[in-house]
Amino acid sequence: MLPPILKNLRIPVIGSPMFILSGPELVIAQCKAGIVGSFPALNAREKDGEPVLLDLWLTRISEELDRHNQANPDHPAAPFAVNQIVHRSNARLERDLEICHRHKVPIWITSLGARPEVNEVAHDCGGIVLHDIINNTFAKKAIEKGADGLIAVAAGAGGHAGPQSPFALVQEIRAWFDGPLLLSGSIATGRAVLAAQAMGADLAYIGSPFIAATESRAQPEYKQMVVDCGAEDIVTSSTFTGISGNYLAPSIRNAGWIPRRCRLRIRRRWISAPRPAASRKRPRRGARSGAAAKGSARSMRSSLRARSSTGWQANMLPPRPLSPRFKARRCCLRVSPAWPARHGNVVARGAVYACPAPRKPW
Repeated sequence: MLPPILKNLRIPVIGSPMFILSGPELVIAQCKAGIVGSFPALNAREKDGEPVLLDLWLTRISEELDRHNQANPDHPAAPFAVNQIVHRSNARLERDLEICHRHKVPIWITSLGARPEVNEVAHDCGGIVLHDIINNTFAKKAIEKGADGLIAVAAGAGGHAGPQSPFALVQEIRAWFDGPLLLSGSIATGRAVLAAQAMGADLAYIGSPFIAATESRAQPEYKQMVVDCGAEDIVTSSTFTGISGNYLAPSIRNAGWIPRRCRLRIRRRWISAPRPAASRKRPRRGARSGAAAKGSARSMRSSLRARSSTGWQANMLPPRPLSPRFKARRCCLRVSPAWPARHGNVVARGAVYACPAPRKPW
């Protein structure tokens, strides 16, 4: 259920706050077009001795939207939002909260932690709080600490995107939460907005398409790069910040890096698993391990079949017998009897071809 402030949007979209790129020009244009415009509070940076830029930005946005509403009573502007990084490392947080409270910011977007005291400040001035999350666990914590709505940052979102499929993330949240839910991740068209609503989201959360807007603070080369690139040019990497994020391949080349060497290699990552009691004694190299090898093969097949839809199979019927064609495809899941002896009981995370290929037929 949407709060009144979000019910009358001409388009069910909130423009996401983009670091450095979102400013008052873009926010005002978005609000006049009928969607919620937003910017990070940390984008307003002044030099020592200069007036507080966040205060000036909020004054400009409020006055400009008020003039628009008076001149266009039949098509009023949408409300605006300010993004607050509530992590303890943000030394400006207390000052920015006081400024936003004084200006009565209608929508607060919080990131990097859910803090009850921040939500209380927002509610005290009549605002609502939307908290961005990447999984169901963080979603529950945010609501418990007083957030009014959630922003599901799913796979495909710009910047430090979440790893989960939007289908899995939205259905898990909607199992217990019926409040405002926004969805982010590769949404750039009206069809995608409609699909997000069909999945269970109330609004779409869109950022990257606005990089190329005239009002964006991006450099002209950056805007042109966004227009020219496609989905194949997106590189997911943790090389630059230590946290997995999405980047444009041309920008990586311009910085002197090789994109293919920066890609996140999930398929080659291995996770240790408890060894079965029957195979705790490591067999000699090259020996067949009998029942232990069979048990390891079953464990491998079970782990590889688990995907983001796990947890929604309670009401499904038992699987039907496998067709010959499917059995032929499934042969790649077989594990060599000597495999546990070489590698121990480990399971591959990602795709079926993460398993080491044998040199000889099994």
